[in-house]
Amino acid sequence: MINSFNNCYKRRRGGSADDPVPDRVRLKKISGLCHCQRMDWPTTEPIISLRLLLEPLSVEHAAAMIEVLADPSLYDYTGGEIPSLTVLEKRYATQAVGHSDDGSQWWLNWVVTKRDVGTPVGFVQATVEDDGVSLVADIAWVISPNWQGQGIASEAAQAMVAWLRSHGVHRLTAHIHPDHQASMKVAQNQALHATSSKKDGETRWESQQP
Repeated sequence: MINSFNNCYKRRRGGSADDPVPDRVRLKKISGLCHCQRMDWPTTEPIISLRLLLEPLSVEHAAAMIEVLADPSLYDYTGGEIPSLTVLEKRYATQAVGHSDDGSQWWLNWVVTKRDVGTPVGFVQATVEDDGVSLVADIAWVISPNWQGQGIASEAAQAMVAWLRSHGVHRLTAHIHPDHQASMKVAQNQALHATSSKKDGETRWESQQP
C-alpha cells in the first residue's frame, strides 16, 4: 500500500529529492497571530492505536526500514526506486528536522510498528501548511506488501489524522495514482473524496471544507 510519498518528499524539498530546501521568507498567520519567517510547530509525538505504534521518525529507523521499502512493487504507481541505507539516512535526516527552513511547512513522519511483534511495517507522513484560512495537511502512507490487506494503512492513517485534528489541522489532502484502488480505499476511509485536479499524473483527494 503506497500513495505519493516520493512526490510528497519532492514537494517538501521544493524540487527533486536532492535539491536544497528553498530559503524563502513568508508571512504566515495562525490562530490570529502573525509569524514572520518561522512557525513554532509542535513536536511530533508517539501515537498508539489498537494494533499499532506510530513512532516519530529518526535517522536510527533507516536500517530497519530498508527491508520495509525493499519490495519493487511499492514503486509501481509512484516511480522511484529502492533506497540504499545511505540514501535513506540522508532522507530521514532531512525529514526528522520537522519543518522547512523558512518554517512555513510542518514535516511529520512516523514509522508504523505492529505492536504485537515489534516490527516496522511502514510509515505515514503529513506536510502541514497554513493556507491563510486554516491548517491543511497533505498526507501519505506506505505499508510493506508483507503486511497489506489487514487494514493497517487505514488504521495508521486514521490515528495520524486524529492526532493532526487535535493539533488544529482542519483540512486534508492526498495525491493518489488513478489506478491505485487500494490507496483510494484508504483515502475514502479518512473521509477524503477525489477531485478533478491532477498533478504529476496523480488525482488530488481532499476533505470537505470545515
